[in-house]
Amino acid sequence: MMATRILSKASRVQSLKTSTPSSLSTLRSFSSTSTSTSKDSKKSASVKEQLVEKLDTEGEWAYCSRQFMSPLQVPVRGPDILNNPLYNKGTAFKSGERDRIRIRGLLPPRRANMQVQKSRILQAIREEDSDIRKNIILEDLHDRNETLYHRILVDHMEEMAPLIYTPTVGQACKEFGMRFRRPRGMYFTEADRGHMAAMVYNWPHKDVHVICVTDGSRILGLGDLGANGMGIPIGKLSLYCAAGGIAPHRVLPVVIDVGTDNEELLEDDFYLGVQKKRVRGAEYYQLVDEFMQAVRHRWPNVLVQFEDFSSDKAQILLNHYRHDHLCFNDDIQGTGATTLAGVLGALRAKGEDVNDLGKQRIVIAGAGSAGIGVAQVLMQAMIAQGRTPEEAKACFFVVDATGLLGVENNDNLSTEQRDFAREEDGGMPLDEVVKKYKPTMLLGMTGVGGLFKEEIIRDMAAHCDHPVIFPLSNPTIKAECTAEQAFEWTDGKCIFASGSPFDPVSIDSKTFYPTQCNNMYIFPGLGLGATLCGAERVSDKMLYVAAEALANFVTDEDLEVGKVFPPLNQIRDVSRRVAVAVIRQAMEEGQANKLKGKDIDDLESFVEKKMYDPVYVPLVEKREISI
Repeated sequence: MMATRILSKASRVQSLKTSTPSSLSTLRSFSSTSTSTSKDSKKSASVKEQLVEKLDTEGEWAYCSRQFMSPLQVPVRGPDILNNPLYNKGTAFKSGERDRIRIRGLLPPRRANMQVQKSRILQAIREEDSDIRKNIILEDLHDRNETLYHRILVDHMEEMAPLIYTPTVGQACKEFGMRFRRPRGMYFTEADRGHMAAMVYNWPHKDVHVICVTDGSRILGLGDLGANGMGIPIGKLSLYCAAGGIAPHRVLPVVIDVGTDNEELLEDDFYLGVQKKRVRGAEYYQLVDEFMQAVRHRWPNVLVQFEDFSSDKAQILLNHYRHDHLCFNDDIQGTGATTLAGVLGALRAKGEDVNDLGKQRIVIAGAGSAGIGVAQVLMQAMIAQGRTPEEAKACFFVVDATGLLGVENNDNLSTEQRDFAREEDGGMPLDEVVKKYKPTMLLGMTGVGGLFKEEIIRDMAAHCDHPVIFPLSNPTIKAECTAEQAFEWTDGKCIFASGSPFDPVSIDSKTFYPTQCNNMYIFPGLGLGATLCGAERVSDKMLYVAAEALANFVTDEDLEVGKVFPPLNQIRDVSRRVAVAVIRQAMEEGQANKLKGKDIDDLESFVEKKMYDPVYVPLVEKREISI
């Protein structure tokens, strides 16, 4: 109360000059209160010091905090908790918790903390020589303890990402039927037509934010794997959780199983999908449309990521749904945005202005959905930098199996491919295109391993001081060239990034560190930002600002050693930066429907607070209390 009467230093001085005995009494009272306030402040500081927690180093609480953590109410108890990977902590349940949720005696008596559990899993993984065996260990953990699984991914992303996603996920998909242990995700088939609106309610979680869906028709560079392609959505969504901070109960992997044209699978006694030839035409699109309507009905704000659809379907589906649904195609738009970020980083590494993208000569090997998607995103970036559409298109030379795309073949090209068909030299082979047009950048999305021959790479190096070479096909055996080949054939002058990871390369006592042009740098942050702000659609500008945010995250030190993407151990920071950029763009477009004023004031903090952190929280049984 006294403090409210002392307004300013000037007023205190005036009060002293005109003080009466009564006012002096007041001043003495204030002095006494000030002394008391000072003592209280010291006591408060002392209390804060006392609240600094010292963690136990022994016993069941070793290295675990006892500070308040909001408990999670769970609708199950006893063995049902142990069998639910979202709630299960394995041997890390504390003694009091074992009594509280009625699992005492159902676990070995010795209690471990998460650090001990993590060390045990890491040791098991590192003792294995086979990457697919390591993948099996991780996915077994995924099926029994999601918190520990995602903690390991977060803390060891650089080591674990290649095991749960490219390149190992390709082999995991091929073995999916033989390795199937427990269901994860949902399957929609032709037999489910008319039932999908009800089917989606079979999924036990009511707050799904992201769905990753495939029809299994073009899994990586492996082709039609049908229902075995479920490994791709599972792997992608693991990255959404670990890298993007979206909680695991808010993601849903899906396969739309329309059959398979893979003869080997049609004859495989252990194949788990529909053993019929693929549904095509109107029946196919009606099936997909019912799925899209059903998931949007139950989860109106869900983001749908199309993944590994064949080129003849991918662009058509994207064009149909992108304006009315919150969706994007990762192979087209995600690959395009990630490649754009790498290209902008490459320009920085060359000492060129990133706004000079329109001055490049870009050869893209591969005219499928990925290749054309990359060309579209790069072209849109050039236009955003001030080039006309005609000037931007002139920078591209898109080559497929029949040679350079030319207008004389327009009848056999898609609408998107025609945008990049050239007036001259249609059908010219890749090596001749490189010789004649002297590209500054060579991007590969063909799925043809070894396509970039030594002659092609050396031709580029002969006319370009620092050629940009991105063999982006997955898995590793499908890469158009290796990092070692690219650096060796250019005498270490190239700027390199690849779809699959490669080891460092040493040439003449200098070591180069190739980075992976992996969509995981974009899609987790893109999904996080779009869902947090309540966006209604994913715009082209969102993809551009996401790429820009990623490119700006790369440091000059990274560029000096040949890295055009940041280290994977910084992926959560990258995702947060991308999410913030996407939200700001959504605000500009009037799409940030969920944001409140206080959220907008500090978007970085808002996004960080919303990101899932895999730690064990106290569990309490959800009970109905009536009086």
